[in-house]
Amino acid sequence: MSQRIALFDLDNTLLKGDSDHAWGEFLINRGLVDAKTHRTKNDQFYKDYLTGNLDIHAYVAFTLGPILNYTCKKRNILRADFMEHSINSMILHNARKLINKHRCAGDLCIIITATNSFITAPISEELKVDNLIATEVEVNNGYLTGKISGTPCYQRGKLEKLKQLLTIKANHASIKNSVFYSDSINDLTLLEEVNEPIAVDPDKKLLQISLERNWQVLSLRE
Repeated sequence: MSQRIALFDLDNTLLKGDSDHAWGEFLINRGLVDAKTHRTKNDQFYKDYLTGNLDIHAYVAFTLGPILNYTCKKRNILRADFMEHSINSMILHNARKLINKHRCAGDLCIIITATNSFITAPISEELKVDNLIATEVEVNNGYLTGKISGTPCYQRGKLEKLKQLLTIKANHASIKNSVFYSDSINDLTLLEEVNEPIAVDPDKKLLQISLERNWQVLSLRE
């Protein structure tokens, strides 16, 4: 019997909010970007994501653009500040409990998110999951390039990247023995592949589909 997999979307599922969008607001609050123009673009990218029309390559370039000249050390200092002042308060208490329940059951716990790995790596460490599958970012001579490395972990890309990870794990775990928690219609492809799809505080489109297909719906915000 293969090990059961517990898959968790991150933004608006385990977090009360979106970490990518919060990063943009953080940069504004720290005075690192022009507030008006950056907020306008950041909000538009977020709206595009919610409607399933996000150009993820353009968003990653926008998200990381202000720190492309930062050394690794300088990036990590800024990211630690972001974790302390923006992310920690967004982590839902019930999300921690849910992950811990699966961990205690011996499940393989994986966060799978469209948000880039620079932003999400410390969040996954804080939540103590076994693996993070995110949109990987390109690094050249120690500096971020603003480009995506490999397959974006977005929409169907989530399924592709999960399959890549499970291939590496040499079939010790299977998508057919997995549960996936997500809020977003963007994750429909992967939700349809797992044997236990669960909608968490879902958007309107995912809620409608979940009710039609008798998928479990729950809230981590109660």
